[in-house]
Amino acid sequence: MNSYNRTICSGVESRLTLIRVSCLAVFIFAVALTTGAVAPASAAPAPADMEMALGRDDAPVTIIEYASMSCPHCAKFHEQTLPMLQEKYIDTGKVRLVFREFPLERTAYWASIMARCAGEKRYFAFVDVFFKKQQSWYSAEDPFQALLKIARLGGLSASAVKACSEDQALGDGILQTRLEGEQQHDVTSTPSFVIDGKTYRGALTLEEIEKIIIPLLP
Repeated sequence: MNSYNRTICSGVESRLTLIRVSCLAVFIFAVALTTGAVAPASAAPAPADMEMALGRDDAPVTIIEYASMSCPHCAKFHEQTLPMLQEKYIDTGKVRLVFREFPLERTAYWASIMARCAGEKRYFAFVDVFFKKQQSWYSAEDPFQALLKIARLGGLSASAVKACSEDQALGDGILQTRLEGEQQHDVTSTPSFVIDGKTYRGALTLEEIEKIIIPLLP
């Protein structure tokens, strides 16, 4: 294959990849809409000091997760372990999962900004999409624009994202959450989990989590 044909094929593959990414993002957001997980596009941004959590407030066990949107091990946990944890323990009222942003670099910081910009009801839908499509946006030539494209598919306008990105209180609050994780729980990497006052590092499996939480359950 000559260089001209390789260039054409490369361009076609890039467009097909973009189509697949867009279709998957639309599908995920559509599922969230039909299940009531996504609020109207006009929802107010979630302030940085708002605790983002899954599960009942009075669950007997609380798991605090510190994660970076650009962390592959965090994406693995959210894709492979969290669904089982949610079905078996969170949805049954036994565990509450608190998600705290711990951006390791600028792209993860922007992803955190956009997820909170989506509002409280849409927050976890955006987190889910960003983790599922992490490789595509993180490896893009312009990661911010790739994230923005996904955010717009979820109903966020470019002007809303601009306003959130310029919201100093929101940005500073996310960085403060990271600082508190370092100072209070000795979090130095992601994902890290705080359970019963102890910090556990790495993408824990369901079996590893069960060994920790089962003795804590009534």
